[in-house]
Parts: sequence; structure tokens; C-alpha cells
Amino acid sequence: MKKNILIVDAYNMIGNWPQLNKLKLSGHLEEARDTLLHTLSNYKKQRNYHIIVVFDAMYVPGLSKSYQKYGLEIIWTAEEQTADSYIESLAKELQDRLTLVTVATSDQAEQWTIFSQGALRIPAWELYQDICRAKKDVKKQAKRYQDEAAVRRVPWNEDQLTRLADLRDSMSKDKNDN
Repeated sequence: MKKNILIVDAYNMIGNWPQLNKLKLSGHLEEARDTLLHTLSNYKKQRNYHIIVVFDAMYVPGLSKSYQKYGLEIIWTAEEQTADSYIESLAKELQDRLTLVTVATSDQAEQWTIFSQGALRIPAWELYQDICRAKKDVKKQAKRYQDEAAVRRVPWNEDQLTRLADLRDSMSKDKNDN
């Protein structure tokens, strides 16, 4: 089974996801970044991806750095390096026959480079929609488990107990006959 890696162009997601873009435009870029990381962390648990989030240093100048947060690998590119160029080289490095790399970006120019390396591309909006579906799936499953637990808590009525006893007796009788 292939290892699934999702490389996310962070500022592409922030610019294209409605709630994150709203935070950014209202001067809360740090909160938008953290919300993105929380959202991707939950998505990782649901879809079993290794997720690498790449932030472009042109927005936060400084030295390149890499660290773990919320179970994600976070990378800030070097000051002179764009997220696009970093992602392209990382995708090329990681893509092999045992690894499936998917790149989440809305940059059309980057798409052709990613495809030529054998990786997949998912636009920011499609990733957003998949995350929304994954949340709904989890809520639906949680509700089903809750409903099943509620059904099990209801005491057995006399008719059910009688049928269960009859079934147990017939199984016991079949076992003794063999």
C-alpha cells in the first residue's frame, strides 16, 4: 500500500477558503494560519495522510525552518525561495513507486510541473470541499454510534427475552445432537 503525502501551499488555502480569507482580510493572519493547521490536523486523522504545510517566506521573512505542530510537518521556506519552488522540488523528491504525493494548490502554473513528476494536484476549493465532506462523515458516524448505543441501553422486553432463550435452546439442542 502506498504512503499518501499531502503537500499544502498554505497561503493558497488561506486565500481561497472563505473563513480563512475573511480572517486574513480582517487583519487576523496568525489566526487564519492556526485555523488552517487545526483543520488540516483533523483532516489528517480522517483521511490518513502525512501532511506537509508550506508557508512562503515572502510573508514572514526570516530563516527557513521546519517543525512539527498538531501532528503536521510545518515548513517556512527560505526568504528568497517561494512556496511554489519549494513544493515542486519536494514533490519531485518524495514521489516514488511507494509514495503517492498530492499537492494542494490553486496555482495553475505549478500544476503542470506537479503532474510531470507523477504527483497529483488538488485545487484549494476541492480540498476545502473534501474536508467539509470528511467532517460530515465523522458527524454522521458519531450519530450512528450514539443511536446504536441508545438502542442497546433499552432493556429487553419479554418477547425479545423469550426469542433469545428459544434461540439459545435450539443452538444447545443442535450441539447436543451432533
